[in-house]
Amino acid sequence: MEVVTDMKTGILGGTFDPVHIGHMAMAEEARQRLKLDEVLFIPAGRPWLKVDKHISPARHRVNMVRLAINGRPYLRLSQMEIERAGPTYTVDTIAQLKGQIGAAGELYFILGWDNLEDLPRWKEPGRLISLCRLVAVPRAGSPVPDPAALEAAVPGLSKRLIMLDKPEIDISASVIRQRVSRGLSIEHLVPEAVAGYIAEQGLYREKR
Repeated sequence: MEVVTDMKTGILGGTFDPVHIGHMAMAEEARQRLKLDEVLFIPAGRPWLKVDKHISPARHRVNMVRLAINGRPYLRLSQMEIERAGPTYTVDTIAQLKGQIGAAGELYFILGWDNLEDLPRWKEPGRLISLCRLVAVPRAGSPVPDPAALEAAVPGLSKRLIMLDKPEIDISASVIRQRVSRGLSIEHLVPEAVAGYIAEQGLYREKR
């Protein structure tokens, strides 16, 4: 069978602790607007920006993503960051993926406006934008990023950035964890199968 080398692949990374409907909406909007062939969900291993925070075991976060994307063949799970030793850096993940898909394939890294503002702090942001396009999605409460300031901090970014005007994400994984710890409903915040898994496994019952 012929191997397709010119696929357009979206990348959605995160701790996914837990994965929620905001993540799903981001993936779907980017896929449809940019005509992506697939979107990879990549749970983080040890994200360097969260080294001082408690994160649920990888197996739970992976299982929740698997449940969330079940039945949607254009959404796929990758455990490449979970399997990589040491701190997790986006540029390393994107470089590895770029090597796998070849020069003809295109990568689109999906992130929120709030994370885009932090881009200058990331490892090798200039190299990152040479390997993929960035797709920025609105986040409730986050101001529209200043393109001029970002361009000054990461030269060339403006030509590699796609700004979407929706969906506006107003869901936080930390709020979901807090609601579970207080015995409150998380209906409509996470996919039904994920809510069932959280209850079954007793996740987030203790306050953090």
